[in-house]
Amino acid sequence: MVVGEDGVRGLIPDFGCLELRNVAEAVREFYEQTSEFELDAWSEWHGLFRPFGEALSLIFSSRLEQLNVPLSSLDSARGMTSHVQQMRALTGGPVVATAWVRELKATGKVIYAGSYSVCRIPGHETPCVKVAFPLPNGRAIVLMKTETFADGSLSLRSRGARFGDPGFYFVVQNGPGRAWARYVSSLKEEIRVYPEESGPGESASARADHRFWFWGIEFLRLHYRMRKHRVVQGAD
Repeated sequence: MVVGEDGVRGLIPDFGCLELRNVAEAVREFYEQTSEFELDAWSEWHGLFRPFGEALSLIFSSRLEQLNVPLSSLDSARGMTSHVQQMRALTGGPVVATAWVRELKATGKVIYAGSYSVCRIPGHETPCVKVAFPLPNGRAIVLMKTETFADGSLSLRSRGARFGDPGFYFVVQNGPGRAWARYVSSLKEEIRVYPEESGPGESASARADHRFWFWGIEFLRLHYRMRKHRVVQGAD
């Protein structure tokens, strides 16, 4: 596997492979040119679930070195880093997957470290976005169905009813060449990515709402703003 960090790198280098229509240009640019964007993020825990966030941080996040979801506005006040790497089977070959690591600048802790690619699910007409997160002895895989709207926004949803549907999967290695997988129907999520109006001379920007449900109850929202890096012109 060849890992590259040169040039413009996107989570989905060719957005056309998703076979979508009416996607706003800022949304498309973010997915095809992710390395060129800077991120701001903040979280919104719902009611009684806030202690769950604190428990997640104390028990799991440090060991997994990710899922350090900001618990207060101070955690995300300084913004977030965005590190993008593309993986190819051969030098110069097509991108197989894109690794994306996001850290809170204030704490240096990783929110997400995942691998992004596009796949097809048997029985579903349109491609899905596949996100894989490394875990001890295995990984979590989220298969997200895509949909577009009249305002140019994009929705990615991990909603299904059974094994083989879009949704959340736990995969554990069970010896060489063997794995155990479980479909977690109780956990759902949706990412809605919107274009954001830019003023004259401003770089392209977008925003996103990332929502999570457990047994049908929404417990967390993550909000993102993605802006293209400003190019500083040198003095004449």
